[in-house]
Amino acid sequence: MNILFFITPKSETAYLYDDCSLRQAIEKIEYHKYTAVPVLNKKGCYVGTLTEGDLLRIIKERYLLNYHEAEDIPLWQVPKRWNYESVNINSNIEDLIEMSMRQNFVPVVDDEGIFIGIIRRRDIIQYCYQKSGIKEEEEARRSAQKSKLVHQTND
Repeated sequence: MNILFFITPKSETAYLYDDCSLRQAIEKIEYHKYTAVPVLNKKGCYVGTLTEGDLLRIIKERYLLNYHEAEDIPLWQVPKRWNYESVNINSNIEDLIEMSMRQNFVPVVDDEGIFIGIIRRRDIIQYCYQKSGIKEEEEARRSAQKSKLVHQTND
């Protein structure tokens, strides 16, 4: 299956540029209530993912207790604890599933490395759940139980 089926396009995704300030990043993450956001360079290439943990660690390490001082720190200076890998638009579903086990979303890039969107882990899980047949088995079980209850109340 083509991974484009799952993609949330860049136009519908919150992201940051690597020259945004720490303060801007905090504000965007807080506003969207996200725990991680893709980071792009000015050419639009995916360069990493910023997490809430990354923000907390740099604040702790630099003792930035003054929110206004955070305006002077660009995101490219914020060390990342985890490397959120991206997939190429031509990747297969198996690659996508493997990456989603380690990341809550998978950034998608084109052949030039340009960020085009994300694929959320929950969308992948939902697809796998539907393909597994578990959903149909559960619905059949519920239907059988309901039918059994109807017969019992009629007796």
